Amino acid sequence: MPTRATVEERLSWHLAHSRACARSIPPSLERLDAGRTRAELRQLLDGQDARSLAQSVRARALIDERPGRISELAALAGHANWVVAMRAIDLLEKIAREHPAWVQPHRRVFLVASASDRWLIRLHVVRALPLLKWTPKERAEAIRVLERDIRHPQLFVRAWALDSLATFATRTAPLMPRVRQTLVAFDRSASAALRARARQIRARLEKSRRRVG
Repeated sequence: MPTRATVEERLSWHLAHSRACARSIPPSLERLDAGRTRAELRQLLDGQDARSLAQSVRARALIDERPGRISELAALAGHANWVVAMRAIDLLEKIAREHPAWVQPHRRVFLVASASDRWLIRLHVVRALPLLKWTPKERAEAIRVLERDIRHPQLFVRAWALDSLATFATRTAPLMPRVRQTLVAFDRSASAALRARARQIRARLEKSRRRVG
């Protein structure tokens, strides 16, 4: 570190060493990095078009660079700007698929976000729920969310809610009758997407049954 280093130089030095050898950085610099990370993530995830990826790739790079920053991403999942919240939830779901342990301490953000009236947020919630480990109480809450959203008016939410409920059912047998009943309803749907999803879920369940058997 340079002699009489500035705050910026100290932060850069500690972050570099943190990446190299997983060492902690001083609490004051930790708070500074957290504040700056949240502000940068907030800016990267904002945007007028909710369908745009905005700067999610850069936001993901910030987390990959230092996984501890995921706390700042999780905090944005409850942001008042629903687009920022949606993109934060989306990114948390993506990270949970590759690094569930990073997201695990912040898993309750998905249960909180399940109350949103925005279908894009609900979509990422139902997709993420089976990726994480839950306490028995939380698991019951997650299952209630999925059972509710298999009736959601938006087809993507409905399809993914059943997909995730089927995943829970492979570990919680009493759920299977509900899953099979909804599969029949999907089979009779006018939506080709729901019928296709029903076939995919059945194939996965059958594969799981054979593996267990």
